[in-house]
Amino acid sequence: MFDRYEGGDYAILVHMDLPAEVDREDLSELQLLADSAGVKTLGVVTAARSSPSPKYFVGSGKAEEIAELVKETQASIVIFNHALSPTQERNLEKICQCRVLDRTGLILDIFAQRARTHEGKLQVELAQLRHISTRLVRGWTHLERQKGGIGLRGPGETQLETDRRLIRGRIKNILKRLEKVQKQREQGRRARQRAEIPTVSLVGYTNAGKSTLFNKLCSSDVYAADQLFATLDPTLRKIEVDEVGTVILADTVGFIRHLPHDLVAAFKATLQETQDATLLLHVVDIADEHHEDNVDQVTEVLTEIDAGDVPQLMICNKIDKLDAVTPKIDRDDEGKPVRVWVSAQQGEGLELILQALQERLGKQMVDLRLKLPPSMGKLRGTLYSLNSVTAEHVDETGQLNVAIKMSVVDWRKLQKQYDYQLDQFVDGQR
Repeated sequence: MFDRYEGGDYAILVHMDLPAEVDREDLSELQLLADSAGVKTLGVVTAARSSPSPKYFVGSGKAEEIAELVKETQASIVIFNHALSPTQERNLEKICQCRVLDRTGLILDIFAQRARTHEGKLQVELAQLRHISTRLVRGWTHLERQKGGIGLRGPGETQLETDRRLIRGRIKNILKRLEKVQKQREQGRRARQRAEIPTVSLVGYTNAGKSTLFNKLCSSDVYAADQLFATLDPTLRKIEVDEVGTVILADTVGFIRHLPHDLVAAFKATLQETQDATLLLHVVDIADEHHEDNVDQVTEVLTEIDAGDVPQLMICNKIDKLDAVTPKIDRDDEGKPVRVWVSAQQGEGLELILQALQERLGKQMVDLRLKLPPSMGKLRGTLYSLNSVTAEHVDETGQLNVAIKMSVVDWRKLQKQYDYQLDQFVDGQR
């Protein structure tokens, strides 16, 4: 459909230093993104300007330098560490004689490689279609020229409108299917809310170690690798926390600075797990020299998806890369855990995370003594299945004296199950 150059695996990276903080990107992050996409970097071109050039983004002299380097190295693609306009892409491809990709296009390509579930593939395709729809006009420049004479006028406008209609139809179809997925997720969330099961969602900058931590806490085998966006599809697992009970732990896609808006919109169903969470575990690669900036970027994205008000517990991960730092819990003035220092890779400090979760999610507990007749053996079995029996003995009359400890929620459910007749067996508070 497009008259664009084919992409490839050998790239020239282009990074420009801009004075405005909002436009500034990190060159090392671009190199990580390229590695994550499976691209081999043949050269890096850097430049500095007060503002981007409307024609090439970089200056015309720098554009010629890039084209010369492409020719020397036989590179098949040029990747910019910035967002390019369709016109800038077209002009750069014309002078470089190869495919040109911007930061957004590179991230979309990585997401396309990582998507494993049907839902993930749909979300990526939606983001790609939305991105490409703004660039359609550049794909048909060879058909838009109007030539003189009957039968010589190009069909460019007709073809362009046809493509736009096809893309609009496909987007509409994907949105319908994603809406169905979202409804299924909402049903699951409502069921957990009715059962009063708390949900803890792992969030953080990409490659902060969320999936490694998730696997350690859940004894799971979610794909984890030292690369950007290793996790794309959300995964939910149950864990047990003392004095809290069952907790749903959710592993989510990592965030990155200037996360493309098309991706945020496409992954709405996935990010809903973060919006509706009881608590967010904000995982930070504390050994990264840019970790403070990364925390700010994650906070910015959380605000953008309306999850900025969800309570957070910061997990300072990868302490094994720091000198003389041991696992610990930092608390606020009220004694509430606010930070936990761990190494997920080494398995250090994981018990402190569970302790902090217990304190942050702890329910109101009941501590009772029950005196049960021999006929209430079924109730005794139920109490054991809830892991609530702390002690028991049979007295001289044959009555079973049971000491229990459980959440108020579980006690109320049990009362309802036995038609609110359990009070007659309560022998007092312990």
